[in-house]
Amino acid sequence: MACSRTCSRILGLSLGTTALFAAAANTVLLFPNWDVTYLLRGLIGRHAMLGSGLWGGGLMVFTAATLISLMGWRYGCFSKSGPCRSMLTVLLSSGLALLGALICFITSGVALKDGPFCMFDVSSFNQTQAWKYGYPFKDLHTRNYLYDHSLWNSVCLEPFKAVVWHVCFFSALLCISLLQILLVVIHFISSFLGLFCSLCGK
Repeated sequence: MACSRTCSRILGLSLGTTALFAAAANTVLLFPNWDVTYLLRGLIGRHAMLGSGLWGGGLMVFTAATLISLMGWRYGCFSKSGPCRSMLTVLLSSGLALLGALICFITSGVALKDGPFCMFDVSSFNQTQAWKYGYPFKDLHTRNYLYDHSLWNSVCLEPFKAVVWHVCFFSALLCISLLQILLVVIHFISSFLGLFCSLCGK
């Protein structure tokens, strides 16, 4: 059980750190090129505004990480927890972290698929030159913007480097949430084995 507690301490700290990174990455997405005017004008994409990195991969995972750490260090009400209580805490914390990480992972994947929210030229669709805000890559079935880097600077007119900003930070959120899912699975297996071994030892 000592090994299980040590694992809980390490995994709790690791999950807490990833939660802070997820929250930071989502926050940065609200300020393209560090410019607050897009947020004030309501010109931020729905995936960034959803804030899954803030409340999903961030707050939910951080809350679970705190529970896991407290259980590992045996603080407060966890100082004399029995096997049933420990298993219930493991299930609750793992479930909470897994749900938050999955929400963040799915949202980031959809965001990368749809592309950035930016101003683009719609003159190709009609004879008059016009610009509008939207998702220019969402209905682009012939070419995938993620692999065709020539589209990165030619389609989105504003914000500057919108595609790079979008791809970098949503890719970061995708990787962070994937790491969180992996850590949650490790925590669950470690705790379950620790509990099983302690019961067998008795």
